[in-house]
Amino acid sequence: MVGKILIPEIRELIAERNFGALREIFREWPPADVAEVILDLPEDEQVIIFRLLPTALAADVFEYLDVEAQQQLLRAMAHEQVVAILNEMSPDDRTALLEEMPSAAARQLIKLLTPDERRVAQALLGYPEGSIGRLMTPDFIAVHDDWTVKEVLDHVREFGRDSETLNVIYVVDERGKLIDDLRMREFLLRPFEAKVSDFRDRAFIALKVNDSQEEALNAFRRYDRVALPVVDSNGVLVGIVTSDDMLDVAEEEATEDIQKLGGMEALDEPYTTIPLVRMVKKRATWLIILFLGEMLTATAMQGYNGEIEKAAILAMFLPLIISSGGNSGSQATTLVIRAMALGELRLRDWFRVVRKELLSGLSLGLILGAIGFFRITLWQYLHIFDYGQYHWLVAFTVGVALVGVVLWGTISGAMLPFLLRRCRLDPATSSAPFVATLVDVTGLIIYFNVALFILRGTLL
Repeated sequence: MVGKILIPEIRELIAERNFGALREIFREWPPADVAEVILDLPEDEQVIIFRLLPTALAADVFEYLDVEAQQQLLRAMAHEQVVAILNEMSPDDRTALLEEMPSAAARQLIKLLTPDERRVAQALLGYPEGSIGRLMTPDFIAVHDDWTVKEVLDHVREFGRDSETLNVIYVVDERGKLIDDLRMREFLLRPFEAKVSDFRDRAFIALKVNDSQEEALNAFRRYDRVALPVVDSNGVLVGIVTSDDMLDVAEEEATEDIQKLGGMEALDEPYTTIPLVRMVKKRATWLIILFLGEMLTATAMQGYNGEIEKAAILAMFLPLIISSGGNSGSQATTLVIRAMALGELRLRDWFRVVRKELLSGLSLGLILGAIGFFRITLWQYLHIFDYGQYHWLVAFTVGVALVGVVLWGTISGAMLPFLLRRCRLDPATSSAPFVATLVDVTGLIIYFNVALFILRGTLL
């Protein structure tokens, strides 16, 4: 909010070329706030601001920009400034930028790095896409088992400035193999002469370099850590992943799941930048599938055309019946998918979910069925609408059908994510529109069969 207020003042200082005042404004600002202000300025003024910032601050601010803004700035900046920022960026954020760029442009940027930074960048980009190796940083503090607390603290003072975090210190053997991780407070609260081996316990959690980012996210949730070490196949410590990186992964995962739940393919890029043709393609695929599915509803209705002709009043309640089933199924599938994403449900829990949703679906169906029954009865009693001689049977038909359709919608909506997970597919694919389409067709069949059973010999 402060940045929004100061933008006119900042633009005025840029116009006046008062660069000293601009430096003073940004000197005490957090990098995230500077980034927010920069995004509200024209591109030429963004470049001016970056030229004024110290290299370390400029790199920190640059990391808070989205990839599109980063790429635009790189194209607008002078060569020397690009070199300085790329070499100052943290390896994990730099990797995120490089993997989003065309391969030719990424190779050109890698050439601008110093030999040491180039080796780090190439190593991280060498890991599989979506793996934790792409996300980790090699900037961490590692100490040895036989060091004293004083030696550890001296080492931190000398080399800790470049570390991603100082909250956790990692203990490795002479071959670099991870043997423990210790919180910094363990060192701050012990005598200088105490050795690391005196208080380590070898109880640590580590990620494998080829683990997926989703697996890493689940590990952070389960163990409530601010950072986790990453080891190779031999157990050698090669990097760490911090909670701020996991927040980005969690946001991406949630965005992807929400888009799939909306009945489309995940966009995999921001809505504001995705080309129109690509967005239409990702949305059209599922719309076509859902449309073809809904055509089955028309086919099913044709099968009951005779019943509709005999008791046209049944058609009046079709939207009520099928929408209730679709809504209950959408609720169930959303709850189950989210529980799966949080690690609360696994494949083996399917029967427990069936029992729970059976009771839920029955309860919800009875509630809606009772409302439907009394609505028809009340309208008939108040002479708002005449449902005919057999209005009690019509009301009972609608009530029973609602119980059956809502129960079926709830069970099928809850089980579909389990079926997809069993087939090694993303459960989020069982989107609310997909479940609603499925339940529409089957709900219609349930409704007319209930009507045939109850109304046979009267209206039918």
